[in-house]
Amino acid sequence: MPLLWLFILVVALGLIGFILGRTRALKDANGDIRLLHSLPNYYGSNVLLAVLIPGLAAMLLWLILQPMVIQGQVSSMIPDTAYTDKGSLNLVMSDVRRVAEGLDIAVEQGTLTREQARDIRTELTDIRARLGAVGVALGSNVESYVLKAAQKYRTMNAVGNWMMTVAVLGAALAGFAVSMLRTNKDMRARNSVERVIQGLLIGAASIAILTTLGIVLSLIFNTIEFFKLYPALDFFFGTTWSPSFGGGSELGILPLFWGTFYVSIIALLVAVPIGLFAAIYLSEYAGPKVRAIAKPLLEVLAGIPTIVYGLFALLTVGPMLMTVFGADGGLGWMQGGRSVMTAGLVMGVMLIPFVSSLSDDIINAVPQAMRDGSLGLGATKSETVRQVVLPAALPGIVGAILLAASRAIGETMIVVLGAGAAAKLNLNPFEAMTTVTTRIVSQLTGDADFASAEALVAFALGMTLFVITLVLNIFALVIVRKYREQYD
Repeated sequence: MPLLWLFILVVALGLIGFILGRTRALKDANGDIRLLHSLPNYYGSNVLLAVLIPGLAAMLLWLILQPMVIQGQVSSMIPDTAYTDKGSLNLVMSDVRRVAEGLDIAVEQGTLTREQARDIRTELTDIRARLGAVGVALGSNVESYVLKAAQKYRTMNAVGNWMMTVAVLGAALAGFAVSMLRTNKDMRARNSVERVIQGLLIGAASIAILTTLGIVLSLIFNTIEFFKLYPALDFFFGTTWSPSFGGGSELGILPLFWGTFYVSIIALLVAVPIGLFAAIYLSEYAGPKVRAIAKPLLEVLAGIPTIVYGLFALLTVGPMLMTVFGADGGLGWMQGGRSVMTAGLVMGVMLIPFVSSLSDDIINAVPQAMRDGSLGLGATKSETVRQVVLPAALPGIVGAILLAASRAIGETMIVVLGAGAAAKLNLNPFEAMTTVTTRIVSQLTGDADFASAEALVAFALGMTLFVITLVLNIFALVIVRKYREQYD
């Protein structure tokens, strides 16, 4: 049974259980709601949860375990001579899955019968020709062991799906039966439902925490593996970035950090003044009508996808800078549209709503009594803003700037399209440079051997960047929290 239909069936069974559980409790109380321990909906919700939780849990567990079991069984059919390491085995298994999907498509299209698809002895050339007729590209070098493994994969997958259907429906029906038998007017349904809801809330919070922990542990373990292959001193203090999957790589991180911080500094030079002045205007000078229109329009910038900003940098800002600073008719400082300045300007525009929104909230948190006292002493509006409001809000504004800086350091798409890919130490902002995030994407793209230092370096870069942004975020949050406590 298709997964979507199985999910719908479990949900439908749960809704039926809700109605029947509610009805059963009322019937046991002879229709008198005062004789029930809990409200009628709690009895229905108890049956609903008793159906959904075991059914959907069985489905999720099966979807996690089935691919692992099939992978282990099918990979044992691949001869040892067909692969050299785990990475090449994964490539062979991807071919197996591709051929198995091709067999499924051919059966659905009627190009192959189910008997032919089950028959491993079917001629390979015949199958290739038949699948080619329905547009499935298997390639020209499908080996016999790949075809046999694909047949095994297809069979086990089909059997596993039917077993999953039986297991999920069995768990849902068992929960339905048990909960219906326990439903009566004296059952503490509200207590049971609230315990389940509390458990679900704790589980949701735990997922967020465990996901973060899993990311950190993944980075740590792979970073340790990298430093087993490459010296840490050369990585942190090297001035040359020249990866080569053929060997002889130089993986110094300093050029990448220089490009990252250079782009971020230019972005902050654009975002901080504009964002801060916008926040001052919106909080201190703009009327309610202007603020109601201007603030949402300003925050629209935060909702634009970063890939759009990257295309804007590549197609608009870069050529515009070339007309002024380029070699043809310009000052000759810029050799191409991709440069630190291009990425920095566009990233600065992207960061404006981060700075303005946070600063606006912080300025509004300054007590009105401080403004009134300043104005009462004869200070003008501008003097009050300069000498009272901004000094009082300064710690929070610094925290907002640090949060924007951590956002700039972790940006990827804008620097991929706008800054270029050259890893070098250069003071010219009109030169193309690269950043840490760009190199992470580059090192993990393509048919890379994940056991090599050239692939594992991406995790070391990610771990270093994670530590830097984490320190910035903690520092910013500490400053903002201390500022808030000052006026609570």
